Amino acid sequence: MASLSWPDETAGPIDGGELRLVQPGSNVCLDFHGDPLRARLVVVSDGNHHMALREVLAAFLAENPAVEDVFYTTTPPRVALQLLRAGHLDIGNLRLSVKPHVMISPPPVLDQAVAAGHMAAYRPFMRGRGAALLVKKGNPKSVLGAADLLRDDVRLFMSNPITEKVSYETYLGALRRLATVEGVTLGFLVHALGQPDPGKLIYGKSIHHREAPQALADDQADVAVVFYHLALRYRRIFPELFDFVQPAAWVQDGGTEIGRADCGLVGDGGAWGAALLDFLATETVTQIYRTHGLEPARQR
Repeated sequence: MASLSWPDETAGPIDGGELRLVQPGSNVCLDFHGDPLRARLVVVSDGNHHMALREVLAAFLAENPAVEDVFYTTTPPRVALQLLRAGHLDIGNLRLSVKPHVMISPPPVLDQAVAAGHMAAYRPFMRGRGAALLVKKGNPKSVLGAADLLRDDVRLFMSNPITEKVSYETYLGALRRLATVEGVTLGFLVHALGQPDPGKLIYGKSIHHREAPQALADDQADVAVVFYHLALRYRRIFPELFDFVQPAAWVQDGGTEIGRADCGLVGDGGAWGAALLDFLATETVTQIYRTHGLEPARQR
């Protein structure tokens, strides 16, 4: 099947006449948004809440036109840490050298940025409402819970345990809790790290919030475990392709810190970083995130 046609996710307006050098399956760059030369604000973020972040940054830019543009990334956390350490990031044959002003990521990742001296502190931001099972439209394999994952005709997609450790461990924990509730054992999850049974479990390579729906669309997997807000996003933008199931145990997980992302300044935050942090604490932002299936994080 052809690559999924993702909607535009830049924060600033576009006139629709720009030449876009995109070849699905080869030359495509989905998680780097905006003009790094014109932008006066650079935000590096984990990617699983990218749909809400786009709306928030667009609203901030509309209120603060002097920013001109917001350049933001929605990659796995390790990519943001690499950018902070090296001062640049290589994307294919393109080298991107930008200085981030704000970082949004899970607390363990921000702790690393603080320990390395890139950030002084960070504050609570948002959290998810548990996990969900992403399935094809109409749920043709009738996957409803952990027991169904044991069937010979069901293949599961998960994020990569090495390149996306935070999300992988979150999903693994959610699956194990669900299996305990249902009284089953997901034995195929017990294997040498990075070497799953390809007939039962496949891993993404590096960016699961793009790879999970593509794996189902390509018929490489029948179900993917993702955050609830990601499943909601896929069903909204690709309604003809996807549905999702959220078992009751995972609805209860929505009251925990699954899918948490906090935020803070990188260095002094430049001219606009502090203003963005203040904006992120507003009710406007809370309502945008709630529309996309997330809630404010609690004070740790």
